[in-house]
Amino acid sequence: MAGTKAGGTQAAITNKAKYGEDFYTKIGAKGGKKGRTGGFYANRELARIAGTKGGTISKRGRDLKKRQAVEHIRNTQ
Repeated sequence: MAGTKAGGTQAAITNKAKYGEDFYTKIGAKGGKKGRTGGFYANRELARIAGTKGGTISKRGRDLKKRQAVEHIRNTQ
């Protein structure tokens, strides 16, 4: 069942039985406290730039006008 939804559900049940009902809350808090960069929340402009780049690289098709607009934004930075 590894790698399936049913397997993930079973793993969650096992983890909660072994480590307590708040297992996922604890590991989520540890990850949040460990971060030091501030992420995209701290720099919204950086988030916009990264999203533009990701959208440009995306394999999904786009119409020509949108693609040209994105390239223009990307080239002006």
